[in-house]
Amino acid sequence: MQSSLPRKIAIHEVVLRDGIQNEKKTVSTDEKVKLINDLVECGVRRIEVSSFVNPRLVPQMADADKLWSMIGRKKGVVYAALVLSEKGLDRAIQSGVPHVGIYVSASETHSRKNSNMSIAEAMWEARRLIVKAHGAGMEVRAGVMNAFGCAYEGKVPAGKVIKLVKDFMKREPDEICLADTSGMANPEQVKKLIKRVQDIVGTVPISLHLHNTRGLGLVNVWAAVNEGVSIFDTSLGGLGGCPFIPGARGNIATEDTVNMLNEAGVKTGINLDKLIEASLRFELYMGHTFPATVSRLRFSPLPS
Repeated sequence: MQSSLPRKIAIHEVVLRDGIQNEKKTVSTDEKVKLINDLVECGVRRIEVSSFVNPRLVPQMADADKLWSMIGRKKGVVYAALVLSEKGLDRAIQSGVPHVGIYVSASETHSRKNSNMSIAEAMWEARRLIVKAHGAGMEVRAGVMNAFGCAYEGKVPAGKVIKLVKDFMKREPDEICLADTSGMANPEQVKKLIKRVQDIVGTVPISLHLHNTRGLGLVNVWAAVNEGVSIFDTSLGGLGGCPFIPGARGNIATEDTVNMLNEAGVKTGINLDKLIEASLRFELYMGHTFPATVSRLRFSPLPS
């Protein structure tokens, strides 16, 4: 194993937010609590519990406030949420959320569809939200959506992403996330952009949010790992996809990612067998087969 590889990878589990937001079956609050407990039991130490968004636009997140009042908070586990507006941030503060994600898209078209704001307007709002979140004692992940390309606009110049990262750094975020929202990244692009961002952020951690739209999710993870990135967003079963991007398929599967890292000798602290069991249990609850592959090798498939 190369000496440059991180000693341990942190998995930031997003199935409860990105994963289920496009699912037709409504996931009950009780089921969400059970799933969170299952993930913690597996060894997952970063969980994105919900987003605080308009429930009319994303009905799966309608119970966010109730969910946060019900979850048990285990020491050593980061419980996080996504916010897109000041109203959402206020709800997160009231719910006692310790870690929030605040994102701006590098695509003008996606920005308007996702937030009804231009990139410039969204960044102005994001900077303001970061200051308010820090003032409330929260840790902040500042993220750039469509950092590797956009389903609407095609290639996104790296310079646009760099500009957004520099703007974010003026507000001293605790983490910078590069999101492949449309699933258009390739390994060489990932390596080059990470190197440029590392030069800007210094010791601030970089995380990656990758989608598997073109089947390149895991090779993009490996490319980033070799550049020293040690935080990756994954979704149990490979569920997910942006509701404002047609054809945006799921996030990289947590169990497939953990399996690959295990095979490479990189630690995650996650029990893979327990993780697969949790995934297949949730698969039965949802009533359809998930995209993840490693679970098919170890257990029986979903009954027909």
